[in-house]
Amino acid sequence: MRILLFGSSGFIGRHVRAALDDAGELICPRRDRHDLVNGELDDLKALIRAERPDAVVCCVGALTGTPGELMRANAMVAAGLLESAPQARLVRLGSAGEYGVVPEGHAVAEDDRLEPVGAYGVSHAAGTRLFALASNTVSLRVFNPIGAGQPAENVLGRAAAQLRAGNTELTLGPLGAYRDFVDVRDVASLIRAVVVAGEVPHPVYNAGSGRAVTVREAVRLLAREAGFTGPIRERGAGPQRSAAVNWIQADITRAAKDLGWAPAHDLTDSIKSIWDAA
Repeated sequence: MRILLFGSSGFIGRHVRAALDDAGELICPRRDRHDLVNGELDDLKALIRAERPDAVVCCVGALTGTPGELMRANAMVAAGLLESAPQARLVRLGSAGEYGVVPEGHAVAEDDRLEPVGAYGVSHAAGTRLFALASNTVSLRVFNPIGAGQPAENVLGRAAAQLRAGNTELTLGPLGAYRDFVDVRDVASLIRAVVVAGEVPHPVYNAGSGRAVTVREAVRLLAREAGFTGPIRERGAGPQRSAAVNWIQADITRAAKDLGWAPAHDLTDSIKSIWDAA
């Protein structure tokens, strides 16, 4: 099996590369060979023709930017892959941001109504919908991925950076929202399950832990792991892409039933991996 992996140097992509290492012949083109976001479509088609992949995995996208930048990185990348590799199994990372506001206590399922609250969620919903119109394609709606190599774009990444710097207090945005934190290694194992499966019955799967906790609880666990006993201040505003969403939790029944997948890491394990790497 020949697997073409885009974004292998990113936070999620590095873990996906490790998970797919023994799944077949893995090809990881660097950005200097082809820039999936800003490159020409003809160049992507030429790359696909040259490599003849059985599966293409896309871990490329954008969390922030203008509406145009988000659409280009999340939706137009999906469109380009569909046009360039119609014979391969295509797997892309979507987002829980596609769901938008969810009633508190509800575990959101893949067939639930999509009502994204910002350009980020809209851009991923568009990419997911494009993929669902084709055959042999899968989008994984990733909830809040955490783990080793946590980027500063995430609240736990910002907290870890402040802890590494030896701050006597942590200053973060509001921490009262409930989030479904999923270990990045579990996201990678779900991608592997999708790639190697003989048949994938559905075009969309939730990649979450199936449990919602407050961001405050996760930050406190990280502080405890780091031996930090100072104050944690909540000031300013959180990321606009999710500020209106006070609760999100994944229903992960579909991935369990179709692919035999379940998360292998709990929140404490994930938090430990963030600090060990830091």
